[in-house]
Formats: sequence, C-alpha cells, structure tokens
Amino acid sequence: MSAQKNEALVRWFFEEAWGKDNLAAVDEYIAADYVEHTLPPGSQQGRDALKQFVSMYHEAFPDVKVTMYDIFGRGDRVAYRWSASGTHLGEWMGVPPTGLHLTTTGITIHRIVGGKCVEGWVSVDISRSEEEQRWLSEGGRTEEAYLEGIASLPPGGIIAHHSSVNEDFIRNLTWRFRAAQVQERERIEQELQVARQIQQELLPESVPELDGWQIATYYGPAREVGGDFYDFVDLSGGRLGLIVGDATGHGMPAALVMATTRGMLRAVVQSLESPGEVLARVNEALAADIPPSTFVTCFYGILDPKSGRFIYANAGHNLPCRRHNDQADELSARGMPLGLMIGTGYEEKQAVLESGDSILFYSDGLVEAHDPQREMFGFPRLRRLVAEHDAEERSLVDILMDELRSFAGDSWEQEDDITLVTLRRS
Repeated sequence: MSAQKNEALVRWFFEEAWGKDNLAAVDEYIAADYVEHTLPPGSQQGRDALKQFVSMYHEAFPDVKVTMYDIFGRGDRVAYRWSASGTHLGEWMGVPPTGLHLTTTGITIHRIVGGKCVEGWVSVDISRSEEEQRWLSEGGRTEEAYLEGIASLPPGGIIAHHSSVNEDFIRNLTWRFRAAQVQERERIEQELQVARQIQQELLPESVPELDGWQIATYYGPAREVGGDFYDFVDLSGGRLGLIVGDATGHGMPAALVMATTRGMLRAVVQSLESPGEVLARVNEALAADIPPSTFVTCFYGILDPKSGRFIYANAGHNLPCRRHNDQADELSARGMPLGLMIGTGYEEKQAVLESGDSILFYSDGLVEAHDPQREMFGFPRLRRLVAEHDAEERSLVDILMDELRSFAGDSWEQEDDITLVTLRRS
C-alpha cells in the first residue's frame, strides 16, 4: 500500500476506535499479534489487550473528543500527533467518577503490513486536570506522591497494557485526595505549633532562688507535643509549691487540658494548705469538665526551705526519686490521676530533706524512651544514676540527658515530652 493509503487508514482507525469507541475498527485494523514496543516488560500484548484499553477509556470518559493534528507516512510507517479531551464520568481503575476534565496528548507511530497494523510506538503526556491547574494557580498545593489505596487495581491485561498511562491517569484523577492530604498535614502542623506555643508560654520563665537550695529544670518537647508541665508557686511563709504533671494525649487537646489543669492548680493552692486537698479539689473540677478517658497525672509538694520539710501528694504521676546517704528511694503516695473519678482522695506524706539530699521529678518521656533494640531506659537505670550522682560535680539534669542520648543512639526519635526538675539542699 502507498504511504497516502496508509495515512488514510490510520485516520479512519483513529476516528473510529478512539473517537467513537468502535471496537470493530480495532479488529479490522490491528493485527492479532500486534506488538507495542513502548509497553513495560511483561505487559500483555496483542489486539485484545488494546481493545480492552479502548473500551475502558471510553467508559471512563464517554464524552471524549479526539483530534489529529499532523500525520506523515513514509514506506510502511505512519506517524501522527494527536490529543484527546474528556470528562471523568465513569470509573477508572477503581477511582469513582470525579467530573474532572483531562487532556491527553501524544505521538503514535504505526507499522502497517497488508492493511494491518503489526507494530506500534506511543509517547503519551497526560496534563493535570483543568481543575487541578486552577487550584495550583490560586496557590493550592498537592502531594505529588501517589496515594496508596486510592485505587484498587484489577489484575490482568488491562493493567499490564499502558500501565504508565494508568498511573498518570490515577495521579491526576486523585489530585483532590492529594490536596486534602497536604491541607490536613498543614492543619496538624499548625495545631502542633500552637500547642507548643501554649506549652512554652505556660512554663515558668525562671527558676526560684532559695538560700541553701538548688533547683534545675529541663523541658524537651517531642514533635507531637504532649501535655507535660511543671510550675513553681510562691506560698506564704517563704514556702514553695512545686508541681509536675502530664496530661494524656498529644497536640492541641493535651495542651488545652494541661493549661486548664495548671490554671486550676494555681487558683486552688493559695486557699488550701494541704497538697492532698488541693489535688482532690482540682480533680472534682476536672472530672466534670474534661472529655472521657482524658486524665492528668500530677505531683504537688510544698517545701519549707528553712526546715527542709517537704509535704506532698501524688495523683498517679511518676514517683519522684530521692537521693539520701548515697542511696536512691522513691517518694510514694497513693492517688488516682486527676479527672478520672469524682470523689477521689489523695494520700498525703512528708519527708525531710537534709544537707546533700536531692529529689528528681520527671515525666514518663524519660523512662519510656527506647534504644534501637526497643529496650526501655527504665526505672532501675534511673534510680542507679540518681544514687551515683554527685551534685557537686555536675548537674543531674545534664547527666541524665547525656545518658539518655547515649542509650537511645544517634537515630533516636523522641517519642514523648521529657520534663525534669531537680531540687537539692546544699
């Protein structure tokens, strides 16, 4: 056949098959053993695979309009440039109709023998949908990576044939999902920033200065901000109130519960002398206000700097670790976390801190940190370090953080906030 006749045959096939979904034209023009050389290795070849693809395309884009721009024939080969535009009104590879308008352009080369196409080469470019382009022009952003699970891809010839085209279509048809993913990630990050700001602003700006006493603090927030907090309250008679707590959860909810608890504690401590009564009063208020399954662990103690007398109560928080005579023990007191149950009572105890004694108050971000083998830092390690520490040489806070970093390794990703407060009598 002449080059002109081959060009006419290609025009007819393009308009009938791609423009009108005429599968009989595919049977008439495409050889049964047709080979498309631009398919990935292992793809299903042949006329039937192409027919499936043409049918699937028209079901997904029933209003498609095709245009052939240039055509050139020489010998047994014909090359042509084309475009196809349509609205996604039917399912495509598991993606339900989106109503998006897509345009596809490409260049195709056919080799024709005896009026049949026996070989083909296709280069395809699928533009972003009109809607996505408008979204991006208005400052929107999308996540370029494909979303796993958006499409449930069926097996067999349809996928193998034109698999790269399938992937491009899916990427463009799911842009709204990708845009929503970016928006959700930005919303979460903004919420975390606000939560960090709330938490940082509510922490004490400075450490109290007491004659004969040293107080040190450390606060290290995790990326997903938790509800750690600590506070110092000046009380009558030169006494000092010390609070360490942890609200459940992460992000904004934990920050708000933490802020609420801190405000309640500050309001109550000035009117009640007993740490146990303070926690009981705050518990009643929190249990009525915070969401179910939300609670706050909290330790509250009152120090008389002159006598060294330390009265305390504990609402389910980590037991403070005391160093006395080169030994480490725990300041225990029974009590449920705040906000869990109305009518809860809190045991009140006291200790006398002598010269050289110290107490470590901490949150669970320290003892629950893991090394690369998933071993926890743990309470025994903490007690040993407290017992071995000589405060005259170096800050306990610095020693603990150095030990934690060495234990967790260079690849450590902090899982929870870490709060440390140390109180030592000279």
